[in-house]
Amino acid sequence: MINYQVFQGQLGWWRYKMYVAVKGGEKAIDNAHAWLAELRRGDENVLELSVDQIREQLSLAVNRVMSEGSLFDPDLAALAIKQSRGDLIEAIFLIRAYRTTLPRFGYSAPINTGSMQCTRRISATFKDIPGGQILGPTFDYTHRLLDFKLAAEGNRTKAQSQKTDPKLTPHITEFLNKEGLIQTEKDDGSAPPDLTREPLEIPADRTLRLQALSRSDEGFLLGLAYSTQRGYARNHAFVGELRIGICSVEMDIPELGFSIEIGEIEITECETVNQFVGSKKEPPQFTRGYGLVFGQTERKAISMALVDRAMRWKELGEENKNAPAQDAEFVLYHCDNIQATGFLEHIKLPHYVDFQSEIELVRKLRKTADQNKKQKGK
Repeated sequence: MINYQVFQGQLGWWRYKMYVAVKGGEKAIDNAHAWLAELRRGDENVLELSVDQIREQLSLAVNRVMSEGSLFDPDLAALAIKQSRGDLIEAIFLIRAYRTTLPRFGYSAPINTGSMQCTRRISATFKDIPGGQILGPTFDYTHRLLDFKLAAEGNRTKAQSQKTDPKLTPHITEFLNKEGLIQTEKDDGSAPPDLTREPLEIPADRTLRLQALSRSDEGFLLGLAYSTQRGYARNHAFVGELRIGICSVEMDIPELGFSIEIGEIEITECETVNQFVGSKKEPPQFTRGYGLVFGQTERKAISMALVDRAMRWKELGEENKNAPAQDAEFVLYHCDNIQATGFLEHIKLPHYVDFQSEIELVRKLRKTADQNKKQKGK
C-alpha cells in the first residue's frame, strides 16, 4: 500500500512516496508511544518539568524553536520542547505542523526596529554611540567554566535594570549613511512574497532569501557563515550593530482607518558592515548584511547577515568565487531542517519492495560477472 504524506515546508507543498505495512504492528506502535511517554516523564521520584519552567529557564531553546518554527508563542514552544524530550528539531516540526492549522486574519505592518526597547545593543564598529553600548544578558564575558553552585543551590543573583529610550538608540549604520559611505537600502513599496504560502522559486529576490534564512537551521547557517570568514566568499564583515529587545506589532484595520497594536515580540536584529570596492555603477562604499530572528538568537542573526551578504555578490557586481554561501540555490534548498529531516528519516521507513529489487539486480550482476570470468579463464 502506498501512503502519501504531505508536508508544508520552506519550499511549499511537496510529497513523497513510501511503502508501509498494511496490517500488523499496531500493538508495537502503541507500546512504542507508551515507552516514549514513560521516558519523557523520567524518574517519577523527580519533580516533573513544567511548561512554565521550560519557558522561563530554557528561554534560549524556546527562542530557537519559535524562530525556526516561524511562530512566536513561548508557551507553545515550551510545550513542544517538553513533548519532544528536548529534541529541538522535533519541537520545531511540532510547531510548524500546529502553525498550519491556525486561521490567518491578515498581515501585520512592518515592525519598526528603530523604536525597539533594547535589552542588548552593541557595535563592533563604533565605541561611543548614542545611548551607549548595552551589554545585556550575554555569555560573551563569562569564563565558560561549569558553575557547580547551580546544581547545589541555584543562582539568585539580581541584576540592575534600566529602561532604554528608543529615541536615544538610533540605528548605528545610519551614521555612515550621512556621508554616503554605506549603500542605501531602498524600499520599492511592493508587498513581499509569503514563503509559507508560496513555493520557493529560483532565482529568489532578497526578500524571499531573508525569509528562508530567518527560519533556517541555526547550525547549517552558522557553518555557512563560518565558511565566508575563512575565505570561501568575498565577505570580510564587521558587526555594525547587534540589538535585542521588544518591538510592538501593529495591524492595519480597514474598518477603523488606522493601525492598532496587537502585541509585542522579542527579536534580534543584526546589521553587518562589509567593504565594497565599487563597480561601474556604484562608487566605493560599505554594504550591509542583514539578519532578523525571533527571540534572543544572536548567533543565528549574525550568521544570517553574513550569508545574506555573501548571496548578494551578483547584484553588487562582485566576483563569484563558487563558494557554498554564494550559491543561493544550494543555500535555500538545504537550509530548512524540517525538510532535511523528512528526507533523511524517510530512508529508515520500510522499503522492502525496493530493496528486494536491488537484491535481485545485484545477484544478476554478480552472476553475469562470474560467467564472464569463467569464459575469460577458458
